[in-house]
Amino acid sequence: MLRGKRILITAGPTKEFIDPVRFISNASSGKMGYAIAEELSNKGADVILVSGPTNLKCNSSQIKIVQVTTALEMLQACQHYFDSVDIAIFTAAVADYRPMIMESSKIKKNDETMTIQLTKNPDIAYEFGKGKRADQLSIGFALETDNIVEYGKGKMQKKNLDFIVLNTTNENGEGFGFDTNKISLLFRDNSIEHFPLKSKKEVASDIIASLEEQLQQLFT
Repeated sequence: MLRGKRILITAGPTKEFIDPVRFISNASSGKMGYAIAEELSNKGADVILVSGPTNLKCNSSQIKIVQVTTALEMLQACQHYFDSVDIAIFTAAVADYRPMIMESSKIKKNDETMTIQLTKNPDIAYEFGKGKRADQLSIGFALETDNIVEYGKGKMQKKNLDFIVLNTTNENGEGFGFDTNKISLLFRDNSIEHFPLKSKKEVASDIIASLEEQLQQLFT
């Protein structure tokens, strides 16, 4: 089902620089995206992994890795592949905002307080969803601390996703940095499938199994 499919995956955080030595980011390790990329490659998919800055190494030489740093760089890299992919999976924790101005030299510690003006970053999944063809699928991720299902439904509709992976940081072993995760899958018909805490490799397999079901429905 997935052999020969061209699949774009985003993974990891982005860094949005304030000055040459300081930046805004988050605690994403990229482990979930890399796990999905490797499982898909093992199934014969043609995988393009657009990765923000992580300490991870990919175990499959068949995966094309595009390294980026900022949200704008990630968007530009993804746009290059939008028209050619069958599936897009957006696992990256892209920074919502970036500084309006990046200072060219290190900001000196002169005042008791400092104000940084931020501007909104583009939403890469939303940009893909605007032009998504009927023969393309997309999967999003939503990490929330409350109102998880409600926010998930809003994101799925706004970004034209086929399903969305929901998770939180409310329990030990969930979310950023861990080798495990606990997810729920929310589908377009508002059905939800819950999973217990598992290794991210196992979570990747669960997500891919649902993706294969979606593909089967699309082409039958």
